Amino acid sequence: KNSAKAMEKELVTCSLQEREKTAIDRSQIFQIPPRKDLESKVIVLLGKAGMGKSILIQKICQDWANGEFSQFEFVFWFDWKQISLPEKQYSLKELLFEFFVKPQEGSKEIFEYILQNPAKVLLVFDGFKGLHDHENFSRCSASRPEKDLCSIKELLSGLIQKKILNGCTLLFTARPKDKLYQCMSKVDKTIEIVGFSPQQRELYITKYFEESPYCDSALKLIKECEYLFSHCYSPVMCRFVCFLCETVLEMGEKSLPSTLTEVFLKFFQQKIMLMQTDVTTTQNQESLAILARIAWCLGEKHQSAMKSDLLPFKEVKEFALKYGFFLPFALPRHSDSEEEEFGSTFSDFAIQNFLCALHLLLAEELKDKNLTKYLSFLSKKKKPYNWLDLMPRFLAGLMFLQDDPYFCSLSNEDAKQSTKKQKTLLKYIRRLQINTLCPERLLELLRCVYETQNNYLLQHVALRLEPDLSFLGIVLTPPDVHVLHSILKRSRKEFSLDLRSSGIGVEGLQALVSLRNVTSFRASLSDTVRLWKSLEQTKDYELLKASTEKFVLDPFKAKTMKDISDLSDLVEMQEKMMNCVQGASDCTHYEIPAIRNLRKLEFALGPACGLQGLLKLVKILAAFPSLQHLDLDALSENGIGDEGAKSLSEVFPTLTSLETLNLSQNKITDLGAENLATALPSLSSLKTLSLYNNNICDFGAENLAKVLPAMTSLRVLDVQYNKITGVGAQQLTDSLRKCPHIKNLVMWNPTIPYGVLEHLHQLDSRISV
Repeated sequence: KNSAKAMEKELVTCSLQEREKTAIDRSQIFQIPPRKDLESKVIVLLGKAGMGKSILIQKICQDWANGEFSQFEFVFWFDWKQISLPEKQYSLKELLFEFFVKPQEGSKEIFEYILQNPAKVLLVFDGFKGLHDHENFSRCSASRPEKDLCSIKELLSGLIQKKILNGCTLLFTARPKDKLYQCMSKVDKTIEIVGFSPQQRELYITKYFEESPYCDSALKLIKECEYLFSHCYSPVMCRFVCFLCETVLEMGEKSLPSTLTEVFLKFFQQKIMLMQTDVTTTQNQESLAILARIAWCLGEKHQSAMKSDLLPFKEVKEFALKYGFFLPFALPRHSDSEEEEFGSTFSDFAIQNFLCALHLLLAEELKDKNLTKYLSFLSKKKKPYNWLDLMPRFLAGLMFLQDDPYFCSLSNEDAKQSTKKQKTLLKYIRRLQINTLCPERLLELLRCVYETQNNYLLQHVALRLEPDLSFLGIVLTPPDVHVLHSILKRSRKEFSLDLRSSGIGVEGLQALVSLRNVTSFRASLSDTVRLWKSLEQTKDYELLKASTEKFVLDPFKAKTMKDISDLSDLVEMQEKMMNCVQGASDCTHYEIPAIRNLRKLEFALGPACGLQGLLKLVKILAAFPSLQHLDLDALSENGIGDEGAKSLSEVFPTLTSLETLNLSQNKITDLGAENLATALPSLSSLKTLSLYNNNICDFGAENLAKVLPAMTSLRVLDVQYNKITGVGAQQLTDSLRKCPHIKNLVMWNPTIPYGVLEHLHQLDSRISV
């Protein structure tokens, strides 16, 4: 179980790194490096809810129908929420032919052909929610897949484990944090959809209103409401905002709602409350309350679909279908004589989330104090409602909109109840120790408080934020950036932000960095360099200079070749910026403070890229005048070898501030030690040198012994776990007598007899046994 969680975490992390690296075309989705085996291929397409995963799948199917992806003769597309109803069972043949499309004739022959040619089959599972039942893996039989009935989880586990249709291609779409469990170890390729860029948002909105009389004013109106425009990075949210904008313009209004809660409140009101009598208003309120309860019951189980005959009232079903809150679908039949069954699914994840919040607010059995437990930032345990991630925001927003005329038209709750719930939330947040919240919970708090648009709450949170705010590894979407920006702006404190691995875009980074009370920030080097290049192009030299002075790099750890390339780009950027900054100020020379002040650099690329990365790194080391600690020791061992040691030694004369050099576990032999020894005296500030666990023998020890007296700043030398014998140990000891400045020589080696080392220690107590 723990290893499965670790694999899931690794996938999410990798997806963020890959997102920074490259974008791919649709035609590249199924490109996987060739393998010797003919086993099934598993591809995972990640994306937050509403990001357009299903639309992309539809486009892939359309492209295939038009002759692309010719490697597949059969493509089967399944909506997970429809096929995963717990009470349903299928055989593989039923899943393919009854749920998707049934051949008019020859179904037996076609199915046999599929079984014999699995490599020509693509199975798409859209909205995959994971395999929670590990025990069911072993119960799935592959002997008669055309006849055996089993649950979709059992059937899918057989496909993933390659017991059924081995050799086919499986494409899953899922949310980044959905549980993929055991199939994670079998994933061949991971892709993530990241939503619209600001330019793509504008294009979508323009296309939406292309033939509308409001074409010119719509885009302007939406962009004026920055928060809603930021939400348009999500295709689904963009559609909602466009629909609402169209409604607002038709009614002659001149402004949009300021929060997402108001958008959906108005959306529901426009859908069901226009042109109706008092009688239908009451009926709709009752139907909406029941529908909200259904949304909550399904949401707690991470479901959005159910069999239609399980709906409690026919009127509720008709209500949901009439206004587009539900979409119907047909369930497969085991035989032609079996009566056809239908299911219903919520038409959109955001609609279900909003209805869940509405239920929590209207449910009579829920007391006011119990409402706060559904706001996930208040939970110290694992986030309980991750699947309903918009629900807490809607709940907080609705608590402060209960006197809104739109809300009153959806419910019959009186004003006293709404005021009481507001006071409950205010009291709870006042008592909350904001400085103890982890970054994810803090971000959720900011989102919820922003949805209330309550000035007291916004100011209360802003004044209690810690000066050092880290969102390291937390994905910051455009709306998150807007919320963070607006709350930071309210505070009188000065802030230091850590935005590394947050996926923040250039626009968001610029917005946060431009705040006067953000005095320092850390972000990925590639994002930072892109920001500076953008400011250079727009000739915003003032912000360019300010942002370079706020940027922090120390300490820096290089884990990939991309990190080294980004560091090189940063150094190159400094050279380009000199002219820009000089043109905007009187200074004749300019250094990026982050480069000038870098003191510790860790290098952990591993054996595959260690040498290649180091050869690239040494070309720019001279650009860091304050570098004090260079650490080339990694758990995975960089293995720079003698070539790396020689290359590094050539730049020693430029590293005038270096105090600690760690070359442990790098496969350095006598040849590398000789090259190092020649150049080591030029490291005029070096205090600690570690050559732990290399392959240095007596010849290497002899060369080191020769230069020790010239290394007047050296205090600690570590050469343990090499291949030095008593001969080399004696040479080092003899040299140590001429080096009163050295405080400690760590020299234990398995090749030095213990008695010899003990004797040397008695001669000089600075030698560690």
